[in-house]
Amino acid sequence: MKRLRASVFAAFIAVNAISAQSRLLPYQDPKNPLEARVQDLLQRLTTDEKISLLGNTSPGVERLDIPEYNWWSEALHGVARNGEATIFPQAIGMAASFNTGLMEQVAAVISTEARAKYNLAQARDQHSMYQGLTFWSPNINIFRDPRWGRGQETYGEDPFLTAAMGTAFVKGMQGDNPRLLKTSACAKHYAVHSGPEADRHGFNALVGEKDLRETYLYAFHKLVDAGVESVMCAYNRVNGEPCCTSPTLLQDILLKEWGFRGHVVTDCGALYDIWQNHKTFSTAEEVAAEAVKRGISMDCSNLIQKYAGAAMEKGLITATDLDKALAPALRTQFRLGIFDPQTPYDAYGADSIANDGHIRLSRKMAQESMVLLQNKDHILPLDRNKYGGYMLLGPNAASLDALIGNYHGTSSRTVTFVDGFTRAAGPGARIEYDMGCNYSDTTRFGGIWAAGNADISIVFLGLTPVYEGENGDAFLAENGADRLNLGIPKAHMAYLKALRARTKTPIVLVLTAGSSLDIDELAPYADAILMAWYPGQEGGNALADVLFGEVSPSGRLPVTFYRSLADVPDYKNYDMTGRTYRYFGGAVQFPFGFGLSYCDFEYAWKNKPAVKDGLVSFSVKVRNTGPVDADEVVQVYVGYPNVEGMPVKELKGFQKVNLSADGKARSVQFSISLEEFKKWDETGHDWKLYPGNYRIMVGSHSADERLVEGFRI
Repeated sequence: MKRLRASVFAAFIAVNAISAQSRLLPYQDPKNPLEARVQDLLQRLTTDEKISLLGNTSPGVERLDIPEYNWWSEALHGVARNGEATIFPQAIGMAASFNTGLMEQVAAVISTEARAKYNLAQARDQHSMYQGLTFWSPNINIFRDPRWGRGQETYGEDPFLTAAMGTAFVKGMQGDNPRLLKTSACAKHYAVHSGPEADRHGFNALVGEKDLRETYLYAFHKLVDAGVESVMCAYNRVNGEPCCTSPTLLQDILLKEWGFRGHVVTDCGALYDIWQNHKTFSTAEEVAAEAVKRGISMDCSNLIQKYAGAAMEKGLITATDLDKALAPALRTQFRLGIFDPQTPYDAYGADSIANDGHIRLSRKMAQESMVLLQNKDHILPLDRNKYGGYMLLGPNAASLDALIGNYHGTSSRTVTFVDGFTRAAGPGARIEYDMGCNYSDTTRFGGIWAAGNADISIVFLGLTPVYEGENGDAFLAENGADRLNLGIPKAHMAYLKALRARTKTPIVLVLTAGSSLDIDELAPYADAILMAWYPGQEGGNALADVLFGEVSPSGRLPVTFYRSLADVPDYKNYDMTGRTYRYFGGAVQFPFGFGLSYCDFEYAWKNKPAVKDGLVSFSVKVRNTGPVDADEVVQVYVGYPNVEGMPVKELKGFQKVNLSADGKARSVQFSISLEEFKKWDETGHDWKLYPGNYRIMVGSHSADERLVEGFRI
């Protein structure tokens, strides 16, 4: 009898489930094709409802069970501005890892935490800013000039590295479910956008077709090909066209040439800039109409919501235009499962946020991001048996800002440099800490007398995101978020000099910043110099791991460290001539891709480059000749035929490999498509593989031509 009752109950549940499924409207049924669902929902919405859904703050449509939704969320290096979340190193630091596999793991963790936080918010019926699934990351603009305060948000100055790290980030964020997105990633800011910050709302970036294609659009094209769900158009104009209504960038290139199928979102307030600052249209109604017709699906402001109705009444846009604009945004929401009864990600909860596994990954990424720039007499790694007394100094030693960068989350488990070093040194070590100086006083210092009593001093100086960053955020920056020079603050420099004059014991200098610094100025006053960037919540532990030799430093510079700003063109000049390692032929402090290790590495050809089936293929043998296991970043650069406008050289491959201290060589294989050797032909307005002599250069950085072999195309 019990079995009979159970069977009857199960049948009742099954019948009701089938009945409930049959009551779903076509757009609500995940079994229906995506486009059929989009079109079904579009035909059910009124004109006013459609317009209401074209802004980042979407009110929802109650009669159709469309939930309220805010499109604005951030995840540059962890879920940002939404409470407890794992904080990874700032983007520029993650780029310094040169590790795409690790980047994809990081992004997968970020998307897991994002889904979990979304689920928790939905359970509380919360739909606020930063609580959604549409994340406006990564920032893949080219860090063309070290003055740009937002350069810290990028993957550096090189298009190939930017594309590789950006693609890995997108894959991790969006997941591998063939039907559903885990979260939606966004390639920003499209395009030719890298300062000046103070002028960004009215700036007109002038750029030639060759630089546009080869430098500024390269990574965007790669991310579109990789399936990025969203692209954000920038504030500025490019060659006179506002990016968010640009027929060239949006219509001709993104939608037609590249076949982008995701949605385009504006930077926040960008449509108001077009009307009020760029003044390319005289009314808000014209801007709204132009944005809709050019392919904008989501306005991060309310201009379209306020003025699209009037634009329709004036005949500037039609109902068909409105449907074409809204469809991509709806498609994204369907792909996120927002209209589905359930998704595979619904089980993520509080235990999926900032857990021990995620924090360990943050520590690993921070370890791999740090770049050793100087190591006199091999003072690093530190020998615990040699140094009994340590002095920890500097305003960034215990600074939260120096860890978390900008566009950050919050964490209850941040580890400052002081905390991490103290834990690693152990309870038997004698350690003192003193703030030492601030950011402005060049005469009054602390901790110098105490440093004279220690065996070694670890000094933490440099910048924080209030001294470089986005316009309005870096409120203590001398130049409105951008930088005026490559130096560290004058107070920090004065303090380092005073410390060196007082103590003859070794000094290890740890620098925090999101861009290049003047290391030549610092080098005489320190025995070792380590670039820590903004290393995230595990920065203190990761730094200690590197200093004490638990791991060998393996970070490599994603930007050139110039000797002076006099070596680079005017900040407002977007021509690439004389910029970055690709077009700068002068002497530098440190070349792109540079970074020291605790080991040395030997390179040898295994198979020299050969062209076959559209690929240039080769392999190298790399051997660790040092005393400890270490990672090496094997970098491949190409040199082009002697044709006007060619780069000096260009990164076209890299692999991070772990090499044991046993001296056994490891084989590293590369296959580079000939498509990567094509350059833009301004006469034919297309990509062209120029005939001539090419070179493959393999080494540990852009100036290290360890192995060189020529071939002809």
